Amino acid sequence: VAVLTAYLMKTEGLGWEEAYAAVRAAKPDAEVNPGFQGQLKLYEAMGCAVDMSSPLYKRYRLEMLTERYPELQDLPREVFAVDPTSICQNPNTEVLYRCRKCRRALFRGSSILSHTEGSGPTAFAHKRVTDAARLRGAGPGRCTSYFTEPVQWMEPALLGVLEGQLLCPKCTSKLGSFSWRGEQCSCGRWVTPAFQIHKSRVDEARTLPAADFQAAKT
Repeated sequence: VAVLTAYLMKTEGLGWEEAYAAVRAAKPDAEVNPGFQGQLKLYEAMGCAVDMSSPLYKRYRLEMLTERYPELQDLPREVFAVDPTSICQNPNTEVLYRCRKCRRALFRGSSILSHTEGSGPTAFAHKRVTDAARLRGAGPGRCTSYFTEPVQWMEPALLGVLEGQLLCPKCTSKLGSFSWRGEQCSCGRWVTPAFQIHKSRVDEARTLPAADFQAAKT
């Protein structure tokens, strides 16, 4: 049923609900379980194509991990993005983010998993929020952290642990935190799972200079 629904979405340009309704009209007893419904929604959001590099696909895969690996051990290798210091970079191909303290390259722009901005201070009704904080959160750019896919250097900290700190693998300065249960962004949006790097702890750079490449590995 799910395959036929996906086929109609691809060939007829239907949304997943329309395609599912068409299948059920022909076969009233047809059912798609909630797991497959989630996959069909993702398929529609990706333009009826399977793009494993899509942030939408990456986030969905991460959300499924805690169900398939409740002990968070022996996670599939493809879940972790390649450490940006492990392969050479082509000039100006992609933005890199480095530790502000030691300049170690940490992740690429493609590893950032964007989210829809939340409702700001109103999302923190369970916490005390001062008027000053409300004013700071009133304008655009309220996200003070990057939420990324896990990167290879994070693996020792993540396996078998539900939450904890993310430290620079070179200088051990605190970069942020992670939680497989999820964390709330400063914009108010809840992100699950969350691998959160504070923007104040990293710098954006276009390339990884050759002179820094070997030093950044240590």
